[in-house]
Amino acid sequence: MSTSGKSQLAGVGLALAATIIWSGNFIIARAVIHTVPPFSLSFFRWLCAALAILPFSFRKIYEERQVLFQHRKYLFWTALSGITLFNTFIYIGGHYTTAINLALIGTTSSPIIAIILARVFLKEPVGWLKSAGVLVCISGVLFLLSGGKWENLANFHFGTGDKWVLLAAACFAIYNVFTRRKPAAISGMSFLSVIFSLGTVLLLPFYIWDIVYAFPVKWSADFVYIILFLGIGSSVVAYLMWNEAIRRLGAGRTAIFGNLLPIFSSIEAALILRESFTWVHVGGMLLVFTGILLANWKLFRK
Repeated sequence: MSTSGKSQLAGVGLALAATIIWSGNFIIARAVIHTVPPFSLSFFRWLCAALAILPFSFRKIYEERQVLFQHRKYLFWTALSGITLFNTFIYIGGHYTTAINLALIGTTSSPIIAIILARVFLKEPVGWLKSAGVLVCISGVLFLLSGGKWENLANFHFGTGDKWVLLAAACFAIYNVFTRRKPAAISGMSFLSVIFSLGTVLLLPFYIWDIVYAFPVKWSADFVYIILFLGIGSSVVAYLMWNEAIRRLGAGRTAIFGNLLPIFSSIEAALILRESFTWVHVGGMLLVFTGILLANWKLFRK
C-alpha cells in the first residue's frame, strides 16, 4: 500500500474513533434533561475543554498570535458553527425527542449538506461511487427511521426536537467546510484551543440567561464525570481526531462516517437508557456500512 493509501486508512480509523466517542453525546443530551439546562451543559462542556487544552496549546498560541489575529474572522465563524451552536442545538433537541432520533435525523442531513458545501466552496469532486455511498447510507438511516417499514415514512413529521437537530446538522456541516479551509500556518492544537475558547465566550450570555430563567444545575459526582467526558473526551480528543481525518480524507468523505452515529448511539441507548435494539437497527447498520464502503471504494482498493 502506498504512503498516501496508509495516510487515508489512518484517516478512516480516526474518523471511526471520533464517531464512537461522539455517539455518547446524544445519550448524555437525553439523559441529563432534568439535571442541567441545555445552554449550561454546553457552556460547562466547552469551558472544561478550553481549560483542558490550554496548557498544551499556550506556547503554540503565543508563537502563532499574529497569524491567529490575521484570521480572526475565520476563527470566529468556525467557533460559532462548530462549538457554540452545533452541540447546543443538540442539547436543546434532547429536551424534546429521543436519543436515537437525535442521532438519526442529524446524521441523515449533515453528510448531504457537507458534501454539497464541500463541492460548492472547496471544489471537492463528487463521483458516482461517493454519491451512491451517500444514498445507501441515507437509506439505512431512513430504514431505521421508518422502523423497518418504508410506508411509515409517509406519515413521518418533524417535531420540535427534530427541527433543532436539523439546525445542529447544518452547523456541523458548515464546521466541516471551515475546518477544511484552515490556514496551514495555524497548528491543529492552537486552532482547537482558540475555537474552544471563542465558543465558550460566545456561550456566556446564554449561560447567564439559563441562570436567570432556567432551573438550577443539579451538581453531583456523576454530573462532574459527564462534564469531564464531554470536555476532554468528546471535545479535545474527538475533535483532534476528526480534524485530522478531514485533513487526510477531505470534508465530504469524512462526513460520511457521521452516518455511523445512529448505529453506535442505538447500541448505547439500548445499554444505558434501555431503549429497544432490534433487527431493524441491525438492517440499518448493514446498509450504513455498505454505504461507507461504496463511498470509500477507491481507498480500499489501494
